[in-house]
Amino acid sequence: MSKFLDKPPSDTLYRAVMALETEEECRRFLQDLCTVSELKAMEQRMEVAMLLDDGLIYSEILERTGASSATISRVNRCLHYGAEGYRTVIPRLKGKQT
Repeated sequence: MSKFLDKPPSDTLYRAVMALETEEECRRFLQDLCTVSELKAMEQRMEVAMLLDDGLIYSEILERTGASSATISRVNRCLHYGAEGYRTVIPRLKGKQT
């Protein structure tokens, strides 16, 4: 097991995210918390997850997002075998798009 998973989790970060009330608050918090490259990587992963959920193939996702095949593969693995985070949020996001 990884050292990260062996440690008791600190819930402060997760409680902080849950305390955010608007998209703008979330944007500002993440801009303070993350480097520009970390934030761009997370934004790209979320976009890749949405496109995979829409049924697009790797080459189409690569063309649209510029994500590497390794990133697309990692997100796809998480969609199918991960902690269900993407599977929780994607339907909620798509429900708000309509």
